[in-house]
Amino acid sequence: MISQDEVFKIGRMGKTHGIKGELVFSFDDDVFDRADADYLILEVDGILVPFFLEEYRFKSDDTALVKFCDIDTQEQAKCLVGASVYFERRLAPANDSMPTWSQIVGFQIADASSRQVVGRLLSVDTQTDNRLFEVETDGKTTLLLPASDELITDISIEQKTITMIIPDGIFDL
Repeated sequence: MISQDEVFKIGRMGKTHGIKGELVFSFDDDVFDRADADYLILEVDGILVPFFLEEYRFKSDDTALVKFCDIDTQEQAKCLVGASVYFERRLAPANDSMPTWSQIVGFQIADASSRQVVGRLLSVDTQTDNRLFEVETDGKTTLLLPASDELITDISIEQKTITMIIPDGIFDL
């Protein structure tokens, strides 16, 4: 069984396209193309399930039309509409110099001055010019941290840790 620690979210399945089982795939990370993947992992009823790609073609910079093996009708494809799409961390290209925002979700955030872990990265908001990390600090509380290059001092893929300068007073908000 595939666990959440083994994957990172890269997008979501949108509506069906045509009658032969194609779906619109909205993605935040094109790792599936860079890694020449044979399959994508979809969350179906809370379970991570691999679906083998029959073919895909890019529609725009952030959408593709995908056709999965054995999904041959619009009715079969409708069952996958809205499903979150994941990619296995171990299959991501190791030669990439910097991981994508999607790949670092789940990493621990450590304070550069104290080296103490302050929380776990839940998501990265890239919708505005000022990127934000949503960090779970104690299992209940979430905190938004600015994700600027000036504040990030190190990213360790092996240790799954992001070390950053935490702005003074951020925990008081």
